[in-house]
Amino acid sequence: MVVPDVSHLGWGHWYTLRELEVATNSFAHENVIGEGGYGIVYQGVLEDNTEIVVKNLLNNRGQAEREFKVEVEAIGRVRHKNLVRLLGYCAEGAQRMLVYEYVSNGNLEQWLHGDVGPCSPLTWEIRMKIIFGTAKGLSYLHDGLEPKVVHRDIKSSNILLDKQWNPKVSDFGLARLLCSDSSYVTTRVMGTFGYVAPEYASTDMLNERSDVYSFGVLIMELISGRNPVDYSRPPEEANLIDWLKKMVSNRDPEGVVDPKLPEKPILRPLKRALLVALHCVDPNA
Repeated sequence: MVVPDVSHLGWGHWYTLRELEVATNSFAHENVIGEGGYGIVYQGVLEDNTEIVVKNLLNNRGQAEREFKVEVEAIGRVRHKNLVRLLGYCAEGAQRMLVYEYVSNGNLEQWLHGDVGPCSPLTWEIRMKIIFGTAKGLSYLHDGLEPKVVHRDIKSSNILLDKQWNPKVSDFGLARLLCSDSSYVTTRVMGTFGYVAPEYASTDMLNERSDVYSFGVLIMELISGRNPVDYSRPPEEANLIDWLKKMVSNRDPEGVVDPKLPEKPILRPLKRALLVALHCVDPNA
């Protein structure tokens, strides 16, 4: 048997396929914790008991190993407390996998829209903490890196939470990794219905302003506890942005607050948060 080269890069680790098979129990179905247009996500444990998440990418573009390594290395060097850390990767044959740190408290979507009972554990203070941390992570991607990284798929399921409710933006390198040709853009990988900026539909180009728009939708989602688009609601309430704009223009900001909040926020910080959200989704990008 030929043992593949294993290189310890400055920022992370080149994992062998065998290491990741052992960690995920041969990529067992019971280890699957997510699935998307980019591939399948597995939870695993390395031999040193480090908990990891493995994203097995659909290698539809047939990326060359060298190109893949260069892209992953650029993303792997990114360090910020509000970004999920990329530990390393696997590139053997046609296999392309990313290995991330495991964040123990699930994602924001589960806590907002899952079955958490009549009273949400997400207090107003926690929700503001999540908004601030997400903003810091996004600001770092846009302004703290050269070249900048545009996330292109900001949504509640991509905001992971630790035990102290600190947010960590995940999948921030996937758009770049799966689309290293900058002219190649696809909604299968980039953008989720309800979060995507309207100018994307007309220009087919996503940039940091698109991230800001999605972030505005995320703020509205956190304040209201509602999905960006929900056809189970009356037609005039199905679109979160339109409904929230109407409520604010009718001078009823308190009417948009999530009924599962343990206690209502003070009016002034509520209005400030809503104003920021409305600025983010302003039709004039």
